[in-house]
Amino acid sequence: MTKLDTAHRKSIATGTFAFTKQRKEPLENAAHVRNAIARFNQVEGVTDAERDTAWKHIEAAAKKYGVEVKETSWREIGQKH
Repeated sequence: MTKLDTAHRKSIATGTFAFTKQRKEPLENAAHVRNAIARFNQVEGVTDAERDTAWKHIEAAAKKYGVEVKETSWREIGQKH
């Protein structure tokens, strides 16, 4: 996946990010959704409530783009199933 340049990141609607307030983890396509899940625990400076909201955004984007999500909560990321 290519890194977003500043101009493209600024052009993305705020609601398209997992973490909308911080504009972190864009969810524009299936690759972005998978990346957001993989990097979820690396996001710093957010509360658990913000993580709960971000996870809901990721779940909605995953459904939209046909990405299978095995975790039912962000707290399960990285745990064996």
